Amino acid sequence: MSLTGNWTYPTAIRFGAGRIKELPAACAEAGITRPLLVTDRGLAELPVTAAALDILEASGLGRGLFAEVDPNPNERNLTAGIEAFRAGGHDGVVAFGGGSGLDLGKMVAFMSGQTRPVWDFEDIDDWWTRADADAIAPIVAVPTTAGTGSEVGRASVITNAKTHEKKIIFHPRVLPRVVICDPELTIGMPRAITAGTGLDAFAHCVEAFSSPHYHPMSQGIALEGMRLVKEYLPRAYADGTDIEARAHMMSAAMMGSTAFQKGLGAIHAMSHPIGAVFNAHHGTTNAICMPAVLAFNADSIRERFDMAAAYLGIEGGFDGFRAFVQALNDQMGIPRTLSEVGADPARIDELAAMAIEDPSCGGNPVALTVEDFKVLFRRCM
Repeated sequence: MSLTGNWTYPTAIRFGAGRIKELPAACAEAGITRPLLVTDRGLAELPVTAAALDILEASGLGRGLFAEVDPNPNERNLTAGIEAFRAGGHDGVVAFGGGSGLDLGKMVAFMSGQTRPVWDFEDIDDWWTRADADAIAPIVAVPTTAGTGSEVGRASVITNAKTHEKKIIFHPRVLPRVVICDPELTIGMPRAITAGTGLDAFAHCVEAFSSPHYHPMSQGIALEGMRLVKEYLPRAYADGTDIEARAHMMSAAMMGSTAFQKGLGAIHAMSHPIGAVFNAHHGTTNAICMPAVLAFNADSIRERFDMAAAYLGIEGGFDGFRAFVQALNDQMGIPRTLSEVGADPARIDELAAMAIEDPSCGGNPVALTVEDFKVLFRRCM
């Protein structure tokens, strides 16, 4: 089977090995003539980024680059990116990299023509309607990891550097116009990043599948996304050059992001403050929190995960699935506790207060309280 395709769900996607060479055509399709490539500091120094810039430059699209992006991007990064976008006379963004580069790149394109502060567009009620939709610059997204699925998302997560809160900024037109998914770009990922990003995709599927909201399309996507991670993440982790495994993981990442339109839950509500306060890797913290949250939600999700386990070839229904999750974490070298990624148990009260305010709470199958989060954080510490 050829793992190559052109898809239009949920946006225009060019999927397949070697398709980064189509970056100029993708820019033309999006109406971009002077792109600014936005990525994170670490990726900016790697050959994969230089190669993308070479492709743009050879096609007369310039070599615009902005890389002042932190692992958990914040409004300071955003301000600097907007200044670079305007100063360079750019008319669109190539969002390039993992979740941080993709999220900030999308926000640079979104905010470049707005007059209100970014926090006015938080994903609350219909706040997105405050934006001038016609002023949003076009976006081409090029993921280099297989985790967040931000390349097919209509939102970005931005950390408020002053309050250390992660905020979800949403607008329908933040969805990139064209996505290039080239699994060859992920071959150089270190094993720890392969694990953390892959388990982020898995957490998206698990929480979407757990959410009580009605969205049968997302439910089906989440189930197959879990299967792809189960089958192919161990292979990608064991052999980073396994292009088939890398390709299926890129699909799983997009599926997770598409599926969580149905909702997220306590895993993400806990992970967001941990990342914002302690700068921990988002996918890794999701993985650490997953077994405890599954146990907490057990009574509400047992029946559906009994069914999922059968589909996934896992014996023991829900209990077997939860045991599989912990075993997968262990196989991927994921720490068992949040303390091991720098979280301070003395700050549980503060973290619980932040978690209960996180919008992900609304998709948890069990209603959450601050005390619930205190208990969950203690179990994960």
